Amino acid sequence: MKNTIFTGAGVAIVTPMCADGSVNYAVLGEMIEMQIANGTDAIIICGTTGESSTLTDEEHRECIRYTIERVANRVPVIAGTGSNDTAYAIELSRDAQEMGADALLVVTPYYNKTSQRGLIAHYTAIADAVDIPMILYNVPSRTGVNISVDTYKVLGQHKNIAAAKEASGNISTIAKLIAECGDLLDVYSGNDDQIVPIMALGGKGVISVLSNVLPKQTHEIAKLCLDNDCAAAAKLAAQYLELANSLFIDVNPIPVKEALNMMGIAAGPCRLPLLEMEQAKKDQLAAAMKKAGLIS
Repeated sequence: MKNTIFTGAGVAIVTPMCADGSVNYAVLGEMIEMQIANGTDAIIICGTTGESSTLTDEEHRECIRYTIERVANRVPVIAGTGSNDTAYAIELSRDAQEMGADALLVVTPYYNKTSQRGLIAHYTAIADAVDIPMILYNVPSRTGVNISVDTYKVLGQHKNIAAAKEASGNISTIAKLIAECGDLLDVYSGNDDQIVPIMALGGKGVISVLSNVLPKQTHEIAKLCLDNDCAAAAKLAAQYLELANSLFIDVNPIPVKEALNMMGIAAGPCRLPLLEMEQAKKDQLAAAMKKAGLIS
C-alpha cells in the first residue's frame, strides 16, 4: 500500500479572474485562506474547475507556484499537470515537483485520445519522470477516454501512481475498481453527488467543486464517511444535494464562479469559450444557494 496523499475533501479550486480576464492572484490567496480555515483537506490547483485549458503556459506555472507558496505546507497541494501531449505533461509535472507540489493530478489525453495501451504508456512516461505521487483523472464525458479497471491494475503497480480521481459516474465500475485495485490505488470521488457511495465502498475522499462554496460542510460529509458514519454523511449530503446539482446546470466552472460572485467573493468571469449563465439559470442557482443559507 502506498502512502495516501490526503483523506477527506480536497477543493478543485477555481482560478479567479479580473474583469479584463487576467488571473486575480489576490483573490486566489483569499480563497485559499478561506478553504484552509474551513477544514479543506487539500488544494487542487489548475484542474478543470481552475480553467487550466485556457490558462497560458506562464499562468499555469504561476498559479501552481503561488498556491504552493501561499499554502505553505498547511495542507497538500495537488497540481493539475495533465495534457494530451505527453512531452508537455512531463515538462509541467517536473516543474510542479520542483516548485514543491505534493502530488499531481493528470487527466487522460483529450481530443487526440488514445487506446488503453496508449494510456499505460502515457501515464508511465509521466510517472517515470517525477518522484512525487500522481492521481489519475478519469473524466470520460470531457475527454472521450475511459480508464478500464484492467488498465488501472497495470498502472497501480507503478510506485508513483498513487490514486484515481473517478468522475466517470459509473458506481458499478468504481466498486469493481476499489475491490480489485484498492491495495494499489486510493480512489477519490470526482462527483459531489457521489461522495457518500464512493467512500462507503472504500474511497478516501473527494476532489470537490462544491467545496469552493461549502468547504466546511463538504469536509464534514467526507469526515463522517471516514468515521464510518455513512448514515449521518448521507443525511448531511442530502441537505446540499440541490446545490451540488445546481453547480452543474451549466458547464463547470461557470455556475461555481457565479455562485462565488453572488457570495461576494470576486471569482470574476470565465474565459471564452465559456460564457456567463443565462438569467433563468442564475435564478435557479440563487434559489439553491438561498436554500443552503449561502445568500439571503
